[in-house]
Amino acid sequence: MTLPAQIAVSFDFSSGATFGTGFVIGSDKYGVLGVSRLGESDVVLPTIDLTPDVYQIAIRRGRNIQRDTYEEGTATVRVLDPLSYFNPQNTSSPYYGYLSPLRKVRISATTGDDQHFLFSGYVTEYKYTYPTGQETGYVDLLCSDGFRLLQMANIATVTDSGAGQDTGTRIGKILDQVSFPSSMRTIATGLNTCVADPATTRTSLAAVKNAEFSETGAFYMDGSGTAVFKNRTQVMSSLAATPIEFNQTTGIPYKNLKYSFDDKLIINTATFTRVGGSPVTVTDTSSVNKYFPHGITQDNLVAQTDTIVENIAREYIATRKETTIRIDEMVVDLLDPAVPTDTMIGMAFFDNLKITNVQPDGSTIVKTLQCQGINWDITPNKMMATITTLEPIADGFIVGSSTYGIIGVSTLGY
Repeated sequence: MTLPAQIAVSFDFSSGATFGTGFVIGSDKYGVLGVSRLGESDVVLPTIDLTPDVYQIAIRRGRNIQRDTYEEGTATVRVLDPLSYFNPQNTSSPYYGYLSPLRKVRISATTGDDQHFLFSGYVTEYKYTYPTGQETGYVDLLCSDGFRLLQMANIATVTDSGAGQDTGTRIGKILDQVSFPSSMRTIATGLNTCVADPATTRTSLAAVKNAEFSETGAFYMDGSGTAVFKNRTQVMSSLAATPIEFNQTTGIPYKNLKYSFDDKLIINTATFTRVGGSPVTVTDTSSVNKYFPHGITQDNLVAQTDTIVENIAREYIATRKETTIRIDEMVVDLLDPAVPTDTMIGMAFFDNLKITNVQPDGSTIVKTLQCQGINWDITPNKMMATITTLEPIADGFIVGSSTYGIIGVSTLGY
């Protein structure tokens, strides 16, 4: 069965974090001598097209619902290897001398001239399986996105990070400190300001996450490998976009809705403390009386003032003090001809999704949620997307919105 999009997997042997389209061995598009870019260094390390030998792809990217944070995106690419080309000691392999951990892998899906990267990351492990019988040997390339690089890089100080710096600029300075490529960043200007860098030893990812939390913003790696930081306004204004409709009749078909109705995401008491500040506690009494206390504590925030910290706590509580029935995820089969391929391969975090489900008794559940995670399972005969759906991570009042513009009901953000 033909997949609805052309899947491609490239393997870049060069070092460094930057992704680019270099000379691709065997590619009609990127392997043309005299036309394709050969590289930027004196020693040309090739990029190879693994697609013909790829048997299975599993991608996991997005926000962890329980931990309420974006996590490291991962991919596993199973490559058939009948000639042991991925054996690093095979001197007859065309890859000999090139194989190494943390080489770059990109997975794309293309329809016509529209290409989307489903994952861009770095090989953390080669898992070899060479059966002794007649089965073809294979190698699983275990990959992680740029969060892995930030997690491995410890910092003690951040250069040029004085008091009064906005959160977006602070994140940029942290990325500078660990030489994360400037060409792979989309960093918004933060609306909150920071204290001077506390000069404590921590991972660069932890430092970025601190600034993200101190903004009530969002920091993640997108499918192209770009580090994205959205400020508070961008997070809230995303709610105004027209949702993509999923239903059992006229919208995009789906299956395996995962419902939840519990107290796991309730937060009604928050105690936050900034570096050099006093603890600030915000409690929603009505929620506590209804659901009992559900608390969270965050220390050593880099927010500049206690007023900012209090505003962060109030916004956090306002968004999480209530619970309702949730749709945590749904599965979309791209082999279904009723599913628009371009819409699905182009889906991104913060896209709005309106999901309508007719129950057995004829009643209807309708939820307007946001895409906050995308998992892909792809084989030569399967292309399935599992979408993590969540209520907004930060609410705001959206003028003109029938969902987020209701006076007395919608949250008035700061």
